[in-house]
Amino acid sequence: MNYMTAPNANPKNNAFIKSALLILALLFTSLCGKAQEQLAFPFKGGSDVMAKFFRDSVAITNDIIQKKATGTVIFKFTANQQGKISKLVIYYADDYTLTQPVIDALKKSTGQWVIPSNEKSHDFVLPFTIYFNLPANPSAQLMNDFYSYYAQRHQILSLNQVPMNSATLLPTVVVTYDVQ
Repeated sequence: MNYMTAPNANPKNNAFIKSALLILALLFTSLCGKAQEQLAFPFKGGSDVMAKFFRDSVAITNDIIQKKATGTVIFKFTANQQGKISKLVIYYADDYTLTQPVIDALKKSTGQWVIPSNEKSHDFVLPFTIYFNLPANPSAQLMNDFYSYYAQRHQILSLNQVPMNSATLLPTVVVTYDVQ
């Protein structure tokens, strides 16, 4: 007696069941592949490469260092199939001083973005946080400089609605610098 089939089983039914299982297995494999395509990180090399790229590309200006500027900048931009970026929009910035180095770094990232093959372009929201490394013994002057910057900063807010089709929120890029 064959242990794989029941004694009265119809061979046609067994063939049908095997075919159905094969089709289900192929369908499942196809869906898993499609899910992985959608979940791929949209920067060439992945999340860690993107974070390193921007940490290396955001050039902290002397103005930022002198002011002891810190804060967050959130940009929305569009990438096309070639990975080129366009339509930069500042959603929020703690201060205008922090925006220009980030804009320059975003422009350097052209060609690095990967969007799903079924899209002509895709929107991304990318937050940046910039702050200085606090010395072990911060001086009173450092604290006063930081407070002065914080009290006089000029925030940028997006007061009007900015249209977003389907945007992807990316992880925050943290950039630090040393103060003297």
